[in-house]
Amino acid sequence: MKKWISAFLFIMLIGLFGCQQQSVIEQHIESEETPERVEQQQTPQTGSTKQPVVQTEIIPAPAPVINIIDPASNKLIHTLSPIDLGYEMDIAAYIAKVEQLAKELARGVDGKPGYDQRMILDRLDEQGNLIEGNPQVLLRESILVERIMEASAGGGTVELPIEIRESGYDSEDIPYLDEVVIASYTTYFKPADTNRNKNIELSAKAINNTIVGSGDQFSFNTVVGPRDETNGYQPAPEIINKKLVMGIGGGVCQTSSTLFNAVDYFPVKYIEWHHHSIDIGYVPKGRDATVSYGGLDFRFQNTADAPFLIKTIYGDDFLTIEIRTAEKYVGVFK
Repeated sequence: MKKWISAFLFIMLIGLFGCQQQSVIEQHIESEETPERVEQQQTPQTGSTKQPVVQTEIIPAPAPVINIIDPASNKLIHTLSPIDLGYEMDIAAYIAKVEQLAKELARGVDGKPGYDQRMILDRLDEQGNLIEGNPQVLLRESILVERIMEASAGGGTVELPIEIRESGYDSEDIPYLDEVVIASYTTYFKPADTNRNKNIELSAKAINNTIVGSGDQFSFNTVVGPRDETNGYQPAPEIINKKLVMGIGGGVCQTSSTLFNAVDYFPVKYIEWHHHSIDIGYVPKGRDATVSYGGLDFRFQNTADAPFLIKTIYGDDFLTIEIRTAEKYVGVFK
């Protein structure tokens, strides 16, 4: 019996010792926790500054855009994207495209008119009253190209560089512009050519009493206008490709050629001037100026520092065109 009790007590001691060992081991395991677990426990308690990594989406900046504005109306007339036109890829090609755009805006494209408008010169009616025309309007293409190039990197707004040129004369000179004839030229025609002569008469009347100020540009087609039946022009022989053919307005070139010979007495700048394909007879060879509405034009600029007046005199068999000015300006044209 004593032996059994001793054995029982021995077993109890061993069990008690084992429990204590397990408790010590568990404590040791808990104290050796992983760093991740320790961080998770410390974060809410200690307020650690470590934050979870957040993936941020990078949104590219919008491509630059250039808005072209009409300064008169403040309206948007065109928008372009430099990148789409090759600004970053081929600068030479980009400049060429910008220059083409400026040209189209100035001169028009596909039948759509551009900003450029020729001057419609002032003139006097038969009673000497002033009939006002319109100023010359120019879109300065080179300046527009420069402005677009300056804005191409970052985009922005570009205003059209519009230049408006008024006629170069003083209204106080109007009563005196017919005082002195400073140049004159006469051509002749056959009285029997009634249709042709009618066309000469109509075109001569259209340019009569036109005031050409200093720096003004005269355009025969702009001043005379369409030569058609609506405006009273008649079918008559005209020269096309070295042949005489019937056409409405034949004979008008005699008016333009007579005008050329009159203004050629003093220095002017010829902007557009064409010869007939054959000799015409009523002026010396090489002294003609052929015109065609919507096509060939006779254009010149008054380079003198004074205005002059175009005066036409139509007779039964002749046309005389005089260039007149105020007496105080005579010396300017010599």
